[in-house]
Amino acid sequence: MAVFLFPGQGSQQVGMGHDLYKAYPEVRELYDTAGTILEFDLAQVTFEGPEEQLRDTRITQPALFVYSLAVDLLLKEQGAWPEAAAGHSLGEYSAVVSAGAMDFTDALRVVKVRGEEMSRAGERAPGAMAAVMGATDEQVRMICENASSAGMVVPANLNSPGQVVLSGSREAIDLAVEVARGIGLRRAIKLNVSGAFHSPLMTPAREALQMALESVEIRDPKVPVYQNVTAQPEDSAARIRKNLLLQLENPVRWEEIIRQMGADGFTHFFEVGPGKVLQGLNRRILPDSTTVSIGTVVGIEEVHVFA
Repeated sequence: MAVFLFPGQGSQQVGMGHDLYKAYPEVRELYDTAGTILEFDLAQVTFEGPEEQLRDTRITQPALFVYSLAVDLLLKEQGAWPEAAAGHSLGEYSAVVSAGAMDFTDALRVVKVRGEEMSRAGERAPGAMAAVMGATDEQVRMICENASSAGMVVPANLNSPGQVVLSGSREAIDLAVEVARGIGLRRAIKLNVSGAFHSPLMTPAREALQMALESVEIRDPKVPVYQNVTAQPEDSAARIRKNLLLQLENPVRWEEIIRQMGADGFTHFFEVGPGKVLQGLNRRILPDSTTVSIGTVVGIEEVHVFA
């Protein structure tokens, strides 16, 4: 038994999940269902690219969601079930489905709206994001305060000790990077994203996302879901629905989530989906914990070694 963690945007790569698609008919069925709902061939874009198309948040979000839940399905077939779940940003939707609080098809419809509306919000109010490594909390506050003279800027992802992502207007983010480097934080880097995610610049997407969330059934989860905006285990359908909406404009409190899980006695984690981003964060947050990243046929078949 382990906690299931689901990655968010930035972990995607062309070809992810192709081996699972070829090996397991249930995965092919999942992608066929997704293609019908999305009205485009998700499997083709995910497996063949081009990379530029897969980076479009309208495609990235459903691509990551479906792939992660394909892995989740196969893990459960192997007898590995989560004791709790959490997801980074978009990954929270995968976590909610894994925990039994939403059906795959309902959640995918919401993810589709989320991606489309976040893309539109980014076009209406062009924004940017930047990662800042090695900064103290006080330095992050100072950077945001100084950069706010050029526009809106807020912490968006509180990932791990010394790793924070800022979000805001393009001008403010440019200035934030300049300020960070000016105080010796050389690893301040703009990210290749299409908007100021997890910031008030996403407000134009709120109404449509709220309608989408209210149109689907959300149940009490079978296992706790540690949510981005509270960093606490949630077991109520009403709170999960509310927090999924709040997440749009508020920071991902990832470090707090993992620390809370550690305080609650969890020590073993599966990163369910592409890449090893969350494994790396866990190493810095809970160095005595064990995290295994699983996203391939080999990983699925060897899961019993860990479980």
